[in-house]
Amino acid sequence: MLKLTRKVEYSLIALRHMQGKSIDSVSSTKEIATRYNIPLEILAKTLQHMAKENIIEAINGPRGGYRIKAKLKNINLAEFFEKVEGPLGLSDCFYDANCMQIEYCNIRTPIQRINANMINMFRSMSVQDITN
Repeated sequence: MLKLTRKVEYSLIALRHMQGKSIDSVSSTKEIATRYNIPLEILAKTLQHMAKENIIEAINGPRGGYRIKAKLKNINLAEFFEKVEGPLGLSDCFYDANCMQIEYCNIRTPIQRINANMINMFRSMSVQDITN
């Protein structure tokens, strides 16, 4: 089954939360975790990772937290998914050259077409399309 990972879901939830605030406001990890019932430790790592990717920025200090840094309309979903979770692919053979079935696989070409169409669809949508 094709589905978003929890890390991607939590990232999008956090971004939508931050987007709903004023531009100068910051959101703490605890605030977001409590509001959306997300495990605090997982959310903290997710937000730190998004800060490293320059999607959000970390504001230090006692009233610190995170706020959106990047223009979400300029980040397509394929790029976002790859920044947050890693390579996109319907099956492991798209990003793992060590697939044991690769030389015997009779569905690789049709799956590659589906994968390319899926990536193109995600490239045509921005993160802002999801968070607005």
